[in-house]
Amino acid sequence: MIRHTGWGTCSVAAAVVAGLFGTPAQADFSGQTIEVIVPFAPGGATDVAARFLEKYFERHLEGNPNVEVINREGGGSILGAKWFEANAEPDGLRLLFTTSSTANPYVLGQPEVEYDLAAYRVAYGLPFGSVTYVSAATGIKTVEDFVKADGLIYGGIGAAASDLPTLLSFELFDVDVNSALGFTGRGPIRLSFERGETNVDFQFTPVYLTQVADTVAAGDAVALMSGGYMAADGNMTERDPAVPDLPSVHEAYTDLHGEAPSGVEWDAYNAMAALTLAFGLTAYLHPDTPDDIITLYADAVERINADPEFQEEAKDVVGGYPLTLPAYAEGPLRAALQPSDEVREYLIKLLSEKYDVQF
Repeated sequence: MIRHTGWGTCSVAAAVVAGLFGTPAQADFSGQTIEVIVPFAPGGATDVAARFLEKYFERHLEGNPNVEVINREGGGSILGAKWFEANAEPDGLRLLFTTSSTANPYVLGQPEVEYDLAAYRVAYGLPFGSVTYVSAATGIKTVEDFVKADGLIYGGIGAAASDLPTLLSFELFDVDVNSALGFTGRGPIRLSFERGETNVDFQFTPVYLTQVADTVAAGDAVALMSGGYMAADGNMTERDPAVPDLPSVHEAYTDLHGEAPSGVEWDAYNAMAALTLAFGLTAYLHPDTPDDIITLYADAVERINADPEFQEEAKDVVGGYPLTLPAYAEGPLRAALQPSDEVREYLIKLLSEKYDVQF
């Protein structure tokens, strides 16, 4: 890959290569503006993360381009994704930075989806973690207590949104939980838990570590398990490094039953947890984006992860997770976006019959 910051002999060589073999590899993003399309309103978690990363990509992408975050909210992120589908070019200058709110409707084949997420290239990812916890007033102290308990009430936003992995974990453990859905965000859900209106909750690790962990330490809540962290084989089987003292869903199930989870319930959880957590925030590029542009992003990711300022700031803003390289993201992400027919049918049946989600 040719890299340069000026013209002269390098430009002559590039012109010769272009004449003989076509367009040369892109050297950098000098003088360019990169648009990061966030399909949500300003101020939400995705928007905050995108704006947090802005300066680091300006600093570490070759050519030091201007990076602008543009909000295109509507339809639970679907409208922004549609706009990206229609307006992205394979030049690396426009990215869709989004969450499972965009991925889940794609997986479930909802009719309003008009974008082919599995065909997109990946520039970078930013994982999330999650922690499931219960009120100490339930008397629950262990996962074994949890699966035997009654009177459990979980608060959530929507069954097909970021709540889905947690709801699927309830199915995997066969625990009887009443779900009160329709909250406007995880903040109101946490406050409802603190008021005693619900007694089961999950929060993403940045919020858990800053706003819930003290409640657990004080004995007013009990942390049961994390959602898990993606292993090298693409499965959500590892402990979350942000909460290393907690077992993952996979480990908690294995400890409880003496064998690892399997079957459609585990496959469904594994796929949707990957989309919600391991690929909690993903920057997508046009499907025809060439490898040299992907390499520019990959090089920037490595430099950002090694940046001491990023390492320190990331602890407070995004939970301390490193960015994911495109080479590690694309394969497992596409697998999660294209589960088996059995898994898709299981998800649709569960969501439509138990949670009245319309398809």
